[in-house]
Amino acid sequence: MSLQMDRHISKLTANTVALVLAGGRGSRLKALTDWRAKPAVPFGGKFRIIDFPMSNCINSGIRHISVLTQYKSHSLQRHLQRGWSFLSGQFGEFMEVLPAQQRTGEGWYEGTADAVYQNLDIIRHYNPDYVIILAGDHIYKMDYGKMIAAHVAKGADITVGCIPVSINEARSFGVMAVDNKERIVEFAEKPNNPKPMPVDDTQALASMGIYVFTTSYLRQRLSEDAKNESSTHDFGHDLIPHAIEHDNAFAFRFVDANTGSTAYWRDVGTIDAYWEANINLADLTPELDMYDQEWPIWTYQEQLPPAKFAFDDDDRRGYAVDSLISGGCLITGSAVRHSVLFSSVRVHSYSTVEDSVILPDVEIMQHCRIKRCVIDKGTIVPEGTIIGENPEDDAKRFYVSENGIVLVTPEMLGQNLHEV
Repeated sequence: MSLQMDRHISKLTANTVALVLAGGRGSRLKALTDWRAKPAVPFGGKFRIIDFPMSNCINSGIRHISVLTQYKSHSLQRHLQRGWSFLSGQFGEFMEVLPAQQRTGEGWYEGTADAVYQNLDIIRHYNPDYVIILAGDHIYKMDYGKMIAAHVAKGADITVGCIPVSINEARSFGVMAVDNKERIVEFAEKPNNPKPMPVDDTQALASMGIYVFTTSYLRQRLSEDAKNESSTHDFGHDLIPHAIEHDNAFAFRFVDANTGSTAYWRDVGTIDAYWEANINLADLTPELDMYDQEWPIWTYQEQLPPAKFAFDDDDRRGYAVDSLISGGCLITGSAVRHSVLFSSVRVHSYSTVEDSVILPDVEIMQHCRIKRCVIDKGTIVPEGTIIGENPEDDAKRFYVSENGIVLVTPEMLGQNLHEV
């Protein structure tokens, strides 16, 4: 899908500051986030999750970006510094990292609204007309200019990006109901019984974690919320319900610019969802087009040699089919099928890798069989290891998801890369 035909880069986006909330752990990703924040988790062969909302900002003409960090943020901050420092201060552009630093009191960020409140003085310094608040842990391509334009056209105080999801998925999101003018009339954060959409009782209208605020309204509401001792200081639990009752809160539906149907958006917050979204990229026609040169995904790219495939004997042939193979990979006398290999992965002779997501710097030794796995960065898989064929055996050593995806980390194999 190309987004070039209908971009909304204008003075609206030029006068907008983006705040990317990137402080969460993402505990549903299990051991994959033991040593990194969820937005720093690798995705798609060469990217990290946070690269998608960040790229959306750049492609939408928003070049004032602040990233709010908290949980185990070192790898995330290093990635941002290396890959996103191209914005030029000479032209008033910036990408800055705002770690939790007790700016307004003794504690860390207590909620999404509190995270923004603690940085109100910085927002005031830039004096934007609008603030767009983004979750740093979702995969999608979106022109934020359209949403900001809709916010202005409706005279909204807050506009919430939304998308239909299944009723089962909706339990993990904020769920809303709207009238015929898209004004939000009901909102429930992570409800046990989500309210279905009138046109389809199998789906609910869910928040994407994207909010556009008129800056003056945001300052006022955050200041009031900070003084409310009964508040949880969260956008979903507190600010949005208040706005629905007292102010102008509207929904903005995220749709495909070409077809008008629901656009691609994924919360890769579970091992199953993470595996599926990555593996889909290896399909012939993936739902997410990463080859769209008109809406590029930017990232930090380490300088690595091309991927190499070695040996062409009948019993020892190095090849990959229906797969994404990144720079620095060595596939020597082994077979890779329908998988995603990140940078500098080595797969040694007589091994097979199928339907798997292999993160950077993994080494798979000889005579291994790997199926339906996610293998974390730096893992060395010993010779003769078989994973993904016997769930009972796998569960004794690794984490096995509801759908049978096996997560393997160095620590699970006794390789303590993170000892202190």
